[in-house]
Amino acid sequence: MKQSTFPPGWNLEWVKIVLAYYESQSEEEAVAEDEAALEMLDQTVMEVPTELVPAVREFIAKHKAA
Repeated sequence: MKQSTFPPGWNLEWVKIVLAYYESQSEEEAVAEDEAALEMLDQTVMEVPTELVPAVREFIAKHKAA
């Protein structure tokens, strides 16, 4: 079986916590969380063609590291 790799700062325990959080949310809570995220003034939500996602992630990682 292949060993899973996690992003920096993540591990199996954290993944379990995040999954438990989202699996316990009601639909109304999930919608409210999504709507709140769309109202954040320091971030933008946009559609990106799937084939460009790896390049966008790499760009963001480089930006955060700078």
